[in-house]
Amino acid sequence: MPPGTLTYSLTMFPLIILVWRKEFRLEKVLNDAAMEDKTVILTTLNEAWASPNSIIDLFLESFRYGEHTRKLLNHLVIIALDMKAFSRCLDIHTHCFALVNEGVNFSSEAYFMTPAYLKMMWSRIFFLQSVLELGFNFVFTDADVMWFRDPFPHFYFDADFQIACDHFSGISDGVENKPNGGFKFVRSNNRSIEFYKYWYSSREKFPGLHDQDVLNIIKNGTFIQDIGLKMRFLSTAYFGGFCEPSRDLNEVCTMHANCCFGLDSKLHDLRILLQDWKSYMSLPPRFKGSPLVSWRVPQNCSLDALLHFDLQSEDEKQEMDNNGKTDKRL
Repeated sequence: MPPGTLTYSLTMFPLIILVWRKEFRLEKVLNDAAMEDKTVILTTLNEAWASPNSIIDLFLESFRYGEHTRKLLNHLVIIALDMKAFSRCLDIHTHCFALVNEGVNFSSEAYFMTPAYLKMMWSRIFFLQSVLELGFNFVFTDADVMWFRDPFPHFYFDADFQIACDHFSGISDGVENKPNGGFKFVRSNNRSIEFYKYWYSSREKFPGLHDQDVLNIIKNGTFIQDIGLKMRFLSTAYFGGFCEPSRDLNEVCTMHANCCFGLDSKLHDLRILLQDWKSYMSLPPRFKGSPLVSWRVPQNCSLDALLHFDLQSEDEKQEMDNNGKTDKRL
């Protein structure tokens, strides 16, 4: 059964009936949220990140405190990966869509590179392909990306596919950049659709790798040139993260809690990040350019924690996956 097919328990039956109403079908939800040029902002949400005072609340709060970002909430669609996340979305946001896959439980977070994580990431690629096929451009953003300024003025007008980076080389079209799939802007056209089809099908050629690692491989191949796709990598000066922070708060658009292991660590550092932004916004204009104004993060998020996890055996990762221990690194 393809992604988007709903499964349910009897206890969720009233909500399932609600989902099948016309106003919750994908094309209708996207149309309601779209800008004039058919651009939407998309994020995914599961039960683990949907609980009160968790990731989704910080994500929405960043839009409300950012510069010229509150209006962008009108164009945000939250893609719920389980019915509890969908229910929470209906409570806190206008545009919600339920994407629930038969036989795949995305309600708890998946540790980085566990089987559940891989299923979640590849399901996301397939879904985004379908959005492009419906004729919509999209900004995809993980919910642990804080939005502090309107990013659209910093996108390349001629790019089909542009993506944020864990590490940026300084050259926007350099394949040596290390992209991060947690933030990207993609325009719907034949080139981008063919690229997503190729990206998704490449999972079979590289089993056990997630979408980001496969992208790092195929961006060096000839397929992108053959179809004429224009790919750009976004500077961490504007689109930063804990891997490589945007140092200038006068320029930053988004900050991603990447290079972070553990939901508690992620929440701890994101709360500090958001407070730092609020403190910056409260400063008189003459002080905002001071070199003393900077982030206090990352703190609990660290590359050392990621390295420790990468060294764990596959059996240990599978055990965490089976036990439902929660978090992912994107």
